[in-house]
Amino acid sequence: MKGDHARGDLGSLTVELVVLTPVVVMFALATLAFGRVSQARQQVVEAAQAGAQAAAVGPNVAEAQRAARAAASAGILASGHTCGNPQISANVDHFAPGGYVVVEVTCHVELSDLLVPGLPGATTVQASSTAPLDPYRSMP
Repeated sequence: MKGDHARGDLGSLTVELVVLTPVVVMFALATLAFGRVSQARQQVVEAAQAGAQAAAVGPNVAEAQRAARAAASAGILASGHTCGNPQISANVDHFAPGGYVVVEVTCHVELSDLLVPGLPGATTVQASSTAPLDPYRSMP
């Protein structure tokens, strides 16, 4: 009697494997996609903060913009290739003692290589950071 029961389950492992393998692969790819977007978001936040801090200590408007772009680009480029086509803008309209600077970083995250149904081929992540200027600084 025991042998009859075992014979009835003979193909079930194969069927389970065929059904579950695509589900597990899709779950792994979705996890990879969300991880890629999360890493890119962290990179742009850190780059925006670095750019704003660098701009806030610049001696004048031109140097502040240059320092913001340099610091933000270094942060994006040093952290890998998750962010593609980074765009960095520095708003120094309020560059005066007691004012502030705002740096915005945007990058393109490619997801099309993962082939996950329901996910877009790419997404854009964006972050901005504001840094205050010293109210007692002297302006040239």
